[in-house]
Amino acid sequence: MVDDRLANAPQGGRDRLLTPGEVATLFRVDPKTVTRWASAGRIGSIRTPGGHRRFRESEVRALLRGVDSEVTVPSQTTPQTAPYAGRPVVS
Repeated sequence: MVDDRLANAPQGGRDRLLTPGEVATLFRVDPKTVTRWASAGRIGSIRTPGGHRRFRESEVRALLRGVDSEVTVPSQTTPQTAPYAGRPVVS
């Protein structure tokens, strides 16, 4: 069992551990999505002795900063730039 003091407060250089639900809240996704990311290796996780996943807060925050910096606003699609512009419509 993970000691709640270790999971909730950094002590002696230890990183706070977040649950999949907490990570999901930060990324605004479902907790199952976070679990799938961990299974796919997109985000690092550790397992508690009971088999539950926990995520290092510093790694999650770094990923979150990377996501924020990679977000771009898509350009507006006009009829001339649409993927099928100029192609006949088949009914």
